[in-house]
Amino acid sequence: MALKRCDKGHYYDPASYNSCPSCGYNLDFQATQAHRGATSDSEAVTQARSSSDSEDVTQARSAPVPRPQDAAARQRDNGITVAIVRKNIGIDPVVGWLVCVDGAEKGRDYKIRSEKNYIGRDASMDICIGGDATISRENHAMISFNPRNFRFSIAPGSSRGLVYLNDEEVGVPEDLKPYDLIELGQSKLLFIAFCGDKFQWD
Repeated sequence: MALKRCDKGHYYDPASYNSCPSCGYNLDFQATQAHRGATSDSEAVTQARSSSDSEDVTQARSAPVPRPQDAAARQRDNGITVAIVRKNIGIDPVVGWLVCVDGAEKGRDYKIRSEKNYIGRDASMDICIGGDATISRENHAMISFNPRNFRFSIAPGSSRGLVYLNDEEVGVPEDLKPYDLIELGQSKLLFIAFCGDKFQWD
């Protein structure tokens, strides 16, 4: 197969393309030909239209008719997973906090929401600690709140960085208690619980 080079330096297969696909397609339109069996141009147009109309009718008959419940289901499911607490009360309320007591963002607090909270320095994370370059960009750790038993836990993420809880490495999910000290990279974070035995969101 011999490749051809366009004016901009892209290579492409001339057997498959009539011009460089990287630069954009040039459509090669062939001359319009009369419909088989037509004796004049107007007859050719009439035959082409009737042929096209019959194809449209056939396709319309064979296409599935959308059901009203399908449209309603699509409107209800917009692709976003909603936490149970948010579904019950209409908002995603705070259930606890992390407070940076040492590190690049010392003095800053981070809200913990119900269920899973992924921690990293990327803005897409649930808890973003952007000032510490030693924290993994995504999924350095995960803090969760179980709305059924009101328990908090911390687990290592899928990244390279380690997680420490009260100076001990976290290898599997561990329960969190108020004022536990969490270390990620060069940051130390104090855990503060809001929900628990004394208060729960309904």
